[in-house]
Amino acid sequence: MPISFSTAALGGEIEVPTLDGSAKMKIPAETQTGGVFRLRGKGIKPLRSSEHGDLMVHVVVETPVKLTSRQKELLREFEESTQADAGKHSPKNKSWVDKAKDFFG
Repeated sequence: MPISFSTAALGGEIEVPTLDGSAKMKIPAETQTGGVFRLRGKGIKPLRSSEHGDLMVHVVVETPVKLTSRQKELLREFEESTQADAGKHSPKNKSWVDKAKDFFG
């Protein structure tokens, strides 16, 4: 399921197509591309069962395109504000000490 950059960063709610129509799903703040969420009972019904399985929703964060000059300016300001302590804002830039603290803390 594609989600916007702002929904991934701030959290929100999206509409997910299901076999029975659609369902609303909450996206937690700070969601990364590749995140997987489960919608219980919204999947395919197995052959020898009367209950529906779970629907696994994989999210992909979409990068905005065709930005206005104001949007580009805001993104540059955002980038500058996060550069001072980039490791704090990017899960892939953490040192092994920070990862260990997160694991045990």
